[in-house]
Amino acid sequence: MKRRTFLTTTAGGAVATAAGLSAPAYATGKRRLKMVTTWPKKFPGLGTRAEEFAKDIETATDGRLRIKVYAGNELVPPLGAFDAVRGGKADIYHGSEYYWQGKHKAFSFFTAIPFGLTAMEQSQWLNYGGGQKLWDELSGKFNIKALVCTNSGVQMGGWFKKEINSIEDFKGLRIRIPGLGGEVLKRLGATPVTKAGGEIYLALSQGNIDASEWVGPWNDLAFGFHNITKYYYTSAFQEPGAAIAAGFNLDVWNSLSKADQAIIRAVAGDNYQKSLAEFNSRNAASLRALVDKHGVLLRTYSDEILIALARTSDEVMQEIATTDDLTKRIYNSYMDTRRAAMEWRAIADEPYLRSRHLYENYGKRL
Repeated sequence: MKRRTFLTTTAGGAVATAAGLSAPAYATGKRRLKMVTTWPKKFPGLGTRAEEFAKDIETATDGRLRIKVYAGNELVPPLGAFDAVRGGKADIYHGSEYYWQGKHKAFSFFTAIPFGLTAMEQSQWLNYGGGQKLWDELSGKFNIKALVCTNSGVQMGGWFKKEINSIEDFKGLRIRIPGLGGEVLKRLGATPVTKAGGEIYLALSQGNIDASEWVGPWNDLAFGFHNITKYYYTSAFQEPGAAIAAGFNLDVWNSLSKADQAIIRAVAGDNYQKSLAEFNSRNAASLRALVDKHGVLLRTYSDEILIALARTSDEVMQEIATTDDLTKRIYNSYMDTRRAAMEWRAIADEPYLRSRHLYENYGKRL
């Protein structure tokens, strides 16, 4: 047999054998990925949205990409999701970026910061204010490619066993609060505690913490916090529009075709909008249940407290901005969008929202 014929025959046989042995993974172009989340299994709006995101990707790629979703503690602990994806133990995480602020303070900008951007303003920054490019630069240092795929909208201030009537009431308060909101309250005398969602109820019921913020009425009702305490504060200075991300192992992301990357981006954007609509709808109904059925007492912080919170938040953010050059660039970019958004909303949204309340009889159900 001629050498050329031998090589062609041998190579062709090897390829055919490999294809035959691994047809599901290679010959058909299908891939199986693992997603770890920071949420309890099938938890409303967070755990369920992670599953919806995975299912939508499978549908949009006609089954080429299938993602198995693991709730917190099924494959790794909730707060271990970042390292699992970074190190290749999992392919994707679904969680809040401020959980990783121990890795780098700037991650908090991509979930929420105190007195920061709303859900739509966050999207504005990421898509039209340079935020995504800066996020890519930050996450790339950790072998991650992250995209927003969920937003809970404006959150609540949290559950308290006693009323907060002055700044002095924060002193000595043990409160579950992640992100930079925890640093703000720490400077006002509180003791911030970081706990995954599934751990909050037990800690609150056993008295290990005195207060806790979580998400909003829909999720808070599901956890049953109203059975422990009745003081419910609105709204959250610390999370005006909490974005949740899908973080891909960067090597996995780069191995995907440009077409599949585009599909995932589109699915992520669609899920961002749908999740925000879902949270707004469910929160409204759940808040009525908490107040009317369970006797929850709604409270708001006084202007004096809000000004003190804002002043301290500004101090925290300016200090963080000086951490390094990348954080400074992220800070400046974020704040540029915040100023522009506030200027426009003061002219457009705010006067309209006020006008809707002037005539309360409008739109009665017929």
